[in-house]
Amino acid sequence: MSEITGKTRLLGVIGHPIGHSLSPLMHNAALTELGENYVYVAFPIKPEDLATAIAGLESIGVVGFSVTIPHKQTIMPFFSQITPTAKLVGAVNTVWWTEQGWQGTNTDVEGFVAPLTGLDQDWRKVKPVVLGNGGAARAVVVGLAQLGCPEIQIVGRNLEKLAAFKNSWSRADFNSELSVYPWQTLAELIPSTTLLINTTPLGMTPHLDQSPVEEDLMQGLSSSAIAYDLIYTPRPTRFLQQAADQGATIIDGLEMLVQQGAAALRLWLQKPVPVDTMRQALRDFIP
Repeated sequence: MSEITGKTRLLGVIGHPIGHSLSPLMHNAALTELGENYVYVAFPIKPEDLATAIAGLESIGVVGFSVTIPHKQTIMPFFSQITPTAKLVGAVNTVWWTEQGWQGTNTDVEGFVAPLTGLDQDWRKVKPVVLGNGGAARAVVVGLAQLGCPEIQIVGRNLEKLAAFKNSWSRADFNSELSVYPWQTLAELIPSTTLLINTTPLGMTPHLDQSPVEEDLMQGLSSSAIAYDLIYTPRPTRFLQQAADQGATIIDGLEMLVQQGAAALRLWLQKPVPVDTMRQALRDFIP
């Protein structure tokens, strides 16, 4: 890290808990390589302290900050302006200061799409299957719509929440059709898709032996398919190992984490950033 002086400018991430965050690791690696006089730190902010914290970050001159659980939705009223992408997702993960006040966007969409854009695929012919209908699935839906997927198939266990998820997109301005299915239909959906995405927390440390898809169901996945898990540790997750056993291409959540962070850092610094350095900093740290 560059030497911290009286002129060092502040960036950071807010959340609760926040001690597990890898964002300081990758951002400070990039800032050091660039020779920028910034430091990126984690701020543990309890939900009940959010308003006070936002005012405090302004008062100490924080240039920008990332937002993680549980603040991505509840922070939205504090902004003078929110980008259309963040409004569509319904969550903010990146914030910067302007003369008009705090402004927010969502770089999770860019982070999700980044590892897919380099693949040789005509996304206008792909009908993805998305496992889960929580907050993470919202950025995925926006990203898939941006890619041009004609139909996005959402699979969930709670029919009431599935219906609410679908209804929440009724005014969304994109051309993709959004379909929802109960979990029991996976046996029919998995063999027919070439992009299977896990947005659930199943398989995350410490539950390393879990997968959202049963072994026999994953055997129906085509060897030409892509399996994408938003989880970045362990590497690979049980879900991705199952897919790899079928010959499928696998993508884990590490690249999404790196790319959403790089997008935020570019916004704050207004210059290109060393994505490879950010990626390597995480690879060196994650087992």
